[in-house]
Amino acid sequence: MPRSASSCLRELNSLRREFDDDASGRKVGLLRHLERRRLQTAREVAEFHDVLCFVRAWPDGPEILEIAERTLEGFAKRSDLRRFRNQLEGSGIAGIDISYRFFHPTAEWLAERWGDRLQIDWPEFENAANLEGFLSILGSYAETPALDEYDFGARVWIDRMKNSGETDAAFLIRSFSSLCADSFLREKLYEDLDPSLRLLPGADTPSRSTEKFPTKRIVWQKGPIQNQRPDLKATLRSSRFQLHKLGTRQARRAIDLTRGAMVARLRDLDAFAYADPDDVRIATCGGGVQILLTGVSPDRRLLLESLYGYLLLKNGVPIGYGTGVGLFSSCEVAFNLFPAFRGGETALLYTLVLAVFRQLFEADTFMVDPYQLGEDNEEALHSGAWWFYANLGFMPRDSAALRLARAEMSRRKKRAGYRSSISSLKDLSQYPVFLELRRKRRDVIGTLNLPAVGLAVTDLMARRFGSDRKGGTHLCAEEVVYLLKAGSLKKMIAAEREAWERWSPLILALGSVHRWPRKDQRALVEVIRAKGGRHESGFVPLFDGHQRLRKAVQRLAENG
Repeated sequence: MPRSASSCLRELNSLRREFDDDASGRKVGLLRHLERRRLQTAREVAEFHDVLCFVRAWPDGPEILEIAERTLEGFAKRSDLRRFRNQLEGSGIAGIDISYRFFHPTAEWLAERWGDRLQIDWPEFENAANLEGFLSILGSYAETPALDEYDFGARVWIDRMKNSGETDAAFLIRSFSSLCADSFLREKLYEDLDPSLRLLPGADTPSRSTEKFPTKRIVWQKGPIQNQRPDLKATLRSSRFQLHKLGTRQARRAIDLTRGAMVARLRDLDAFAYADPDDVRIATCGGGVQILLTGVSPDRRLLLESLYGYLLLKNGVPIGYGTGVGLFSSCEVAFNLFPAFRGGETALLYTLVLAVFRQLFEADTFMVDPYQLGEDNEEALHSGAWWFYANLGFMPRDSAALRLARAEMSRRKKRAGYRSSISSLKDLSQYPVFLELRRKRRDVIGTLNLPAVGLAVTDLMARRFGSDRKGGTHLCAEEVVYLLKAGSLKKMIAAEREAWERWSPLILALGSVHRWPRKDQRALVEVIRAKGGRHESGFVPLFDGHQRLRKAVQRLAENG
């Protein structure tokens, strides 16, 4: 009797991590069969799609890759997809609507490219009533007599104010973008309103089905996927990769890929939303793995730390993402593997990510923050994320947390099959964990009280300027330029001048810079300029290498 599509899908799913000749041949036959068959539930459609994505990232050979890519390219036309379209909303599959409350930079990006397919999702727009209060600043002044008197409601007003060639969402986003305010205020107003947007699918709208970074060489999977844990410390000490800087055109395509990968998964990431086309690099790590790194534009950089986003690629297919934050030769890495690709090579992939950030930041200490371990993160908690990091050598520094960790490890060692309770994992996930490649240091990310540094600046600005923060900031910049004999603010490029104004109150809050040796003052000038430089990676070694500055910042953090 002919086999059902459901039974073929179950067999295909069971075979996707097997790569011998027999399994490869059976996968080809099952893929060809399912390419032409209708599936019976939305869950099966989503499952088949995820198997195809996995096969595309870990292909056995050219034939199976060709079938997977062809099927994914035509997935939006499947009759079973159309049948379950409503149930599959938010899946990121081609041909399916995407509805989400995107931050303003991502909303702008969507409106710029697919404004004709972008709509306000009014039923999901919880703050729609608040939109009426914005209408008078979004319209022209001559419209205020009508806006003040006619209570049409926000939806009717938006439909009346926009022209026939734009959608309500495109009108709203573009109107906020044209407000006479800086980008920070515009974004704050927009995000307080928090409109839900709906992106209708098109031939090139973001989707998990079609996303891929161009790659010259496919690495075929000819043996079992590596599930064993690597010797993390040894691998980090020995691994070096070439970080290739992308040209502007290729960098912009790469940034679009990172943003699209987030949109398709109903996520938003500042490191991608504010990515700088002048600071995009790719690391080729072997085995078909590449890591796409995006620096942040100068106006969105953190004050002290350095932030890079990354997209993890396998044979060009995005399989995960995250961020790396560097400070004082230490690094906090957030690691997220997309659900369709979990369960294979996870530890190896994480090790490669750490190795790239070790190289980028010259880091000898890594930190994982509590959210990644399960604090306010049910998925990480129930997956036992704390044990993933503990098994690789990460441990808490807090003495109470260390006692908890050692007790759990002792129970696990004594009792075969022991699983930590959710209660125990909740307790453990309250503390960051660390991996040290050299001696244990105090001045590492996750232990420094950086908010205290900001509070010291607040005290200085309140004491000297009160409400005149704008004038005070400019005056601080002039003072520090004079103090450090750094020339003229007017002669600096805009990004350098902005960095100088941001750092100057901090320099004055340090209190002792005027007594520093001249060589340290000159080095401080270079640190500040590098923060506004073309590539933030140039800032990292200068700041990390300035021992007097590091100690002064550390004192502020410890005194808070």
